[in-house]
Amino acid sequence: MSAALDGPRLPVSGGRASGLVVFLHGYGADGNDLIEIGRQWRGLLPQAAFVSPHAPERCIGAPMGRQWFALSNSPPDNPAGAEDRWNGVVKARGAIDAFLDAELQRLGLDDTRLALVGFSQGTMMALHVGLRRKRAPAAIVGFSGMLVGEDRLSEATARDARGAPPPVLLIHGDQDPMIPLEAMFIAAEALAGAEIPTQWHLSAGIGHGIDEGGLRHGGLFLAQALTGRRS
Repeated sequence: MSAALDGPRLPVSGGRASGLVVFLHGYGADGNDLIEIGRQWRGLLPQAAFVSPHAPERCIGAPMGRQWFALSNSPPDNPAGAEDRWNGVVKARGAIDAFLDAELQRLGLDDTRLALVGFSQGTMMALHVGLRRKRAPAAIVGFSGMLVGEDRLSEATARDARGAPPPVLLIHGDQDPMIPLEAMFIAAEALAGAEIPTQWHLSAGIGHGIDEGGLRHGGLFLAQALTGRRS
C-alpha cells in the first residue's frame, strides 16, 4: 500500500473552515508550487482552507519534483500516448480520493464544500477524480491541462443531491507550447457533450502558466461555487 499523500496547508485565518480547495500540481513540481494561490484567493474565499498535496511519485525528468504518473514517450496525438495517460490517471486516482476523504473528514466537511484546482498534469487528475467522486464536488478548475479519456465520460457519474454534475472551468494560455490550446476546446466540447456544465477562459499571450486574469477568473468561479459570491 502506498504512503498517504501530504503537502502544505493554509488554514482559515479564524473560525471553522466552510470550504476546502485542493490544488493538484503539474509534472515535475510539488505541492509548494500552487499553495501560494491560496493566499491570493483568501479575499474571495475567506472561510476556505487550502491544501496542495505532493504527488506520490518522484519525477524522473525533474529529480527534485514529483509526478502523478510518468510521461508517455509517444507523441501527444499517438493513440499509445492517450492510453498511457489513461492508465496513469486511473492508477493515481485512488491516492487522491483517499486524501480528499481524509481532508474532508478532518475538517468536518463533505464533497459539496470541496473544490479541485489543477495545473497541467494536475488538471488531468482533477478532472478524472472530480468527475468520478461518489458525490460531486462544488467545482473543478483546470489550468493549462487536458481531459484524459474524453471517450470514457460515461464513467463521469459524480452528482450532487439535486442530480447535477460539478461545474468546470478550463483556463489556458493561447501560446502554450507544452499542451496546445486545442486541448482546452476538445475538453470543453467533450464535457458539454456529456452535459457537464463547462466554462472556459483564454489567457492571451500566455504560455504554459497562469496569469493574473486566469487567477481572477478561477477565484471568482470558486467563490460563486462555494459561497455564492460573484465579486
